[in-house]
Amino acid sequence: MLYLEDIKDWIKTIFNAEHYYMGKLDNKQDKSIGVYQRKTNNPPRMCIGGKTNTSYEVKPISILLHWSNDASETEKAAYKLFNSIKQCGNVIINNVQIPYIQLLNSEPIDVATDDKGIYERVIELDIYYKKGE
Repeated sequence: MLYLEDIKDWIKTIFNAEHYYMGKLDNKQDKSIGVYQRKTNNPPRMCIGGKTNTSYEVKPISILLHWSNDASETEKAAYKLFNSIKQCGNVIINNVQIPYIQLLNSEPIDVATDDKGIYERVIELDIYYKKGE
């Protein structure tokens, strides 16, 4: 199984931020990355032939980059993270094999600023992972 905490810890290895969160950004500190479960309408994956023939699962993820009050700096940081994810292949996260990471947009999504004027960007992705025994 692949958990949000596993993904948060993996992001620490490919991108340098000051703070990393999962589920909720407490106090919304600058230069933070938040990892969230993305809502989907997809039913549980089940291949023809049942559970034994279903070899992988998909984890829908949304990454929030809560960065600074400088729009350009935030955009550049978001692209750096985006490109780091884009270049990944055959990743192992907490002993789980990740054969494919699908970015769902052509670039990080600008979601403007929070109440304090800090710019934010979102990266949406699906992580395909091999099922454990």
